[in-house]
Amino acid sequence: MTTEASLLPVADRAGVRRATARLVRADGRAFAAALGLNALAAGAGLVGPWLVGRIIDEVRAGHGVGAVDRLALWILLCALAQLLLARWARYVGHRFGERTLARVREEYVDRVLALPASAVERAGTGDLTARGTADVATVGTTLRDVGPELLVCAVQALFVLGAVFALDPLLGLFGVVGLTPVLLALRWYLRRARDGYLAEGAATSEVAEIVAATAAGARTVETFRLRGRRIAASRDALEKSRRARLHTLWLRTVFFPAVEITYTVPVAGVLLVGGWLHARGAVGLGAVVAAALYLRQFTEPLDQILMRVEQLQSSGASFARVEGLARAPRARAGGGPKPAGDRIDVRGVRYAYERGGEVLRGVDLTVRPGERLAVVGPSGAGKTTLSRLLAGIDSPGAGTVTVGGVPVAALEPELLRRQVVLVTQEHHVFLGTVRDNLLIAEPAATDEALWAALAAVGADDWVRALPSALDTALGPGGHPTDGSQAQQLALARVVLADPHTLVLDEATALLDPATARHTERALAAVLKGRTVIAIAHRLHTAHDADRVAVMEDGRLTELGTHDELVAAGGAYAGLWRTWHGDAAEQDRP
Repeated sequence: MTTEASLLPVADRAGVRRATARLVRADGRAFAAALGLNALAAGAGLVGPWLVGRIIDEVRAGHGVGAVDRLALWILLCALAQLLLARWARYVGHRFGERTLARVREEYVDRVLALPASAVERAGTGDLTARGTADVATVGTTLRDVGPELLVCAVQALFVLGAVFALDPLLGLFGVVGLTPVLLALRWYLRRARDGYLAEGAATSEVAEIVAATAAGARTVETFRLRGRRIAASRDALEKSRRARLHTLWLRTVFFPAVEITYTVPVAGVLLVGGWLHARGAVGLGAVVAAALYLRQFTEPLDQILMRVEQLQSSGASFARVEGLARAPRARAGGGPKPAGDRIDVRGVRYAYERGGEVLRGVDLTVRPGERLAVVGPSGAGKTTLSRLLAGIDSPGAGTVTVGGVPVAALEPELLRRQVVLVTQEHHVFLGTVRDNLLIAEPAATDEALWAALAAVGADDWVRALPSALDTALGPGGHPTDGSQAQQLALARVVLADPHTLVLDEATALLDPATARHTERALAAVLKGRTVIAIAHRLHTAHDADRVAVMEDGRLTELGTHDELVAAGGAYAGLWRTWHGDAAEQDRP
């Protein structure tokens, strides 16, 4: 299933149960040890009430103080044993929880990295952020604290009820009947809690998404005076989140008071029935007192279980969102078809976004191996969409995009990265050193290869000027990087990746014209003999290309060399004259 606020799936109850069983099996010995120690601790705790009943019977029988003292000493020893066993059990349980939490986190990271880029973009970063932070933290609290406590209390509760039945089956039966109101309240709560907590988690994701999008686009918001709209959208999301939280709060305020007032029912029932049976000689006074003490002792683990059940509902909803990534679409696995060559063919391609009209309308294009192709056209013509299809990020709605006769979107990730790499205007500088940022593309690269890649894109000078050169930390707390430096690092990663086909979607847009042209030519020199497809807004890129493809309104309207298209006097000729005149005006002193 998917939530209203996210296109990423959420695991159903059966999926959560299977995932929980898988995690338990992964560390089964520790789980069994915790269970066994809790059982021993619970057994030691049962001895006390039984011995109190024995003391009462001994006193009524007229035995001396010595017998009472011996029984009291056994009560003390059993209490000490229960304390030590319970402490050991909690230690083992906490270690089990921490190891299991580490597995959950590792699986989450692996699954996020396996998501196709298109799935991440559609879902938004807010949902992934909420799942990877708040939801994983909630699951961690359960594994570390709630799980061990619930295990201890469940074992104690079962042993206590068993002890009551062992004393007298009729007293045990009345004790269980007295728990009926608790079971009814629990059933009412459980039927509503999971959906409530899932809605709360989805609302939290929506708030995170709106905040992240607003912060990332703050300049755009200010430029287009969208502040009021963003504030209104944020308030709507916060109001939805508030209502979802109030709903789960209402469930708790109904559930817990109803449970609290029913705790005395089993004890009172056993005392009344036990007194009636004792008056008729059917049961001893010590047994009645022991049964009442057991049921009174039963309220403590029961109270903890019910408290933990509430936390389990919240954690279960969080775990369903975390585990839901297992059902998300994944990038292609290995073992797929291999391209028979490097020629790229686009045939009859059409594409439409989910919330918009058709962006590409029957595009046909062939890109020859080693060719430099520039794709130009007005804003909204479909250039970026075409670049995403060429890079295998999205699949066409109709038609085919193939490399060497194999659909690009069908290539497994490692082969795709070696075949086609897309570089856009948006670049990310990862936390770490310059070296760390470059080794992402080729972990086995030597320092000589790193410097060669930086030199290829004109970034070696400013990197050498850094305090520790390649070992200089970047990002918050380290050396700040501007937009042009981030782009150069991204291009250096491309050089290290060494793809056969490179798709540049205005990848040098943040560089000044002189630096951009130098970088593009340097990159072209390094990638000599490779295919370069440049989505260009600066027409000097088109001038240097082998061929130019002109896109208008989702269609490929012109295709040829720069000179041929200028001589034809069509759309490209008009763009060239306009751009060349503007460029000349900018160069005029």
